[in-house]
Amino acid sequence: MVRETERLGIRGEQGDKMEAIKQEMEQYWSRRAEKFSALRQREFACEKHEQWMAELDRHLPTAKKLNILDIGTGTGFFAFLLAEKGHRVTGIDLTPDMIREAKKLAVRLRLPVDFLVMDAEQPSFPPASFDAIVTRKLTWTLPHLPAAYLAWHGLLKPGGVLVNFDADYCREAPAAALPPHHAHEDVGDDLMQEYERMKQVLRPKQLPRPQWDAELLRQAGFSNISVDTGVWARVYAEKDEFYDPTPGFAISATA
Repeated sequence: MVRETERLGIRGEQGDKMEAIKQEMEQYWSRRAEKFSALRQREFACEKHEQWMAELDRHLPTAKKLNILDIGTGTGFFAFLLAEKGHRVTGIDLTPDMIREAKKLAVRLRLPVDFLVMDAEQPSFPPASFDAIVTRKLTWTLPHLPAAYLAWHGLLKPGGVLVNFDADYCREAPAAALPPHHAHEDVGDDLMQEYERMKQVLRPKQLPRPQWDAELLRQAGFSNISVDTGVWARVYAEKDEFYDPTPGFAISATA
């Protein structure tokens, strides 16, 4: 059987390292799952709820209910926003502990979302299954981003929309430069060191973003590619517990 790294054209020691980073990411997020879930619940219950929904509405069709895939759903924040609007939503994440937290929240919020443990780079759904794909702060973690964008294109119906919120985290300022209040405020030193180490591994595989993303999306067959660099200033205007100091972007594209 051909290994996945060979199918993607990544062989040998470097390919093994890229596969290993996915396992390390899973372990990292497993250790953060409980506190991360609590943070997302507070975010869902405050003004960030409306702010993020407004950002999603900038890119998603509003004339009909959609079948949406939330990739890298974590504990389901985007999935719950969209399900609350009446969309049919599936959320996937590589980390089982995140999915367990998401399922518990789905029961508590009484929102019908299907949550599955699944690799974001290789989602196992039939072609043309979804009207839209959304993702938040995921793609910087993917060691095979070109292949992921290609796979996501295949999952969208013709005319379907991809909406990706992310930042060039592998080139962000080091943790020491963070302000007093931020999204990593309750992350311990050991986890922050692991976070920085994973960025060092991933950085050589990535070109500056979002320019790189736009080119990869074109190569994957997407069109109508649009980059919005104003989203972070709108959502993170206050330096509160949700604050992300790394300037981010939203990039949307049509299959």
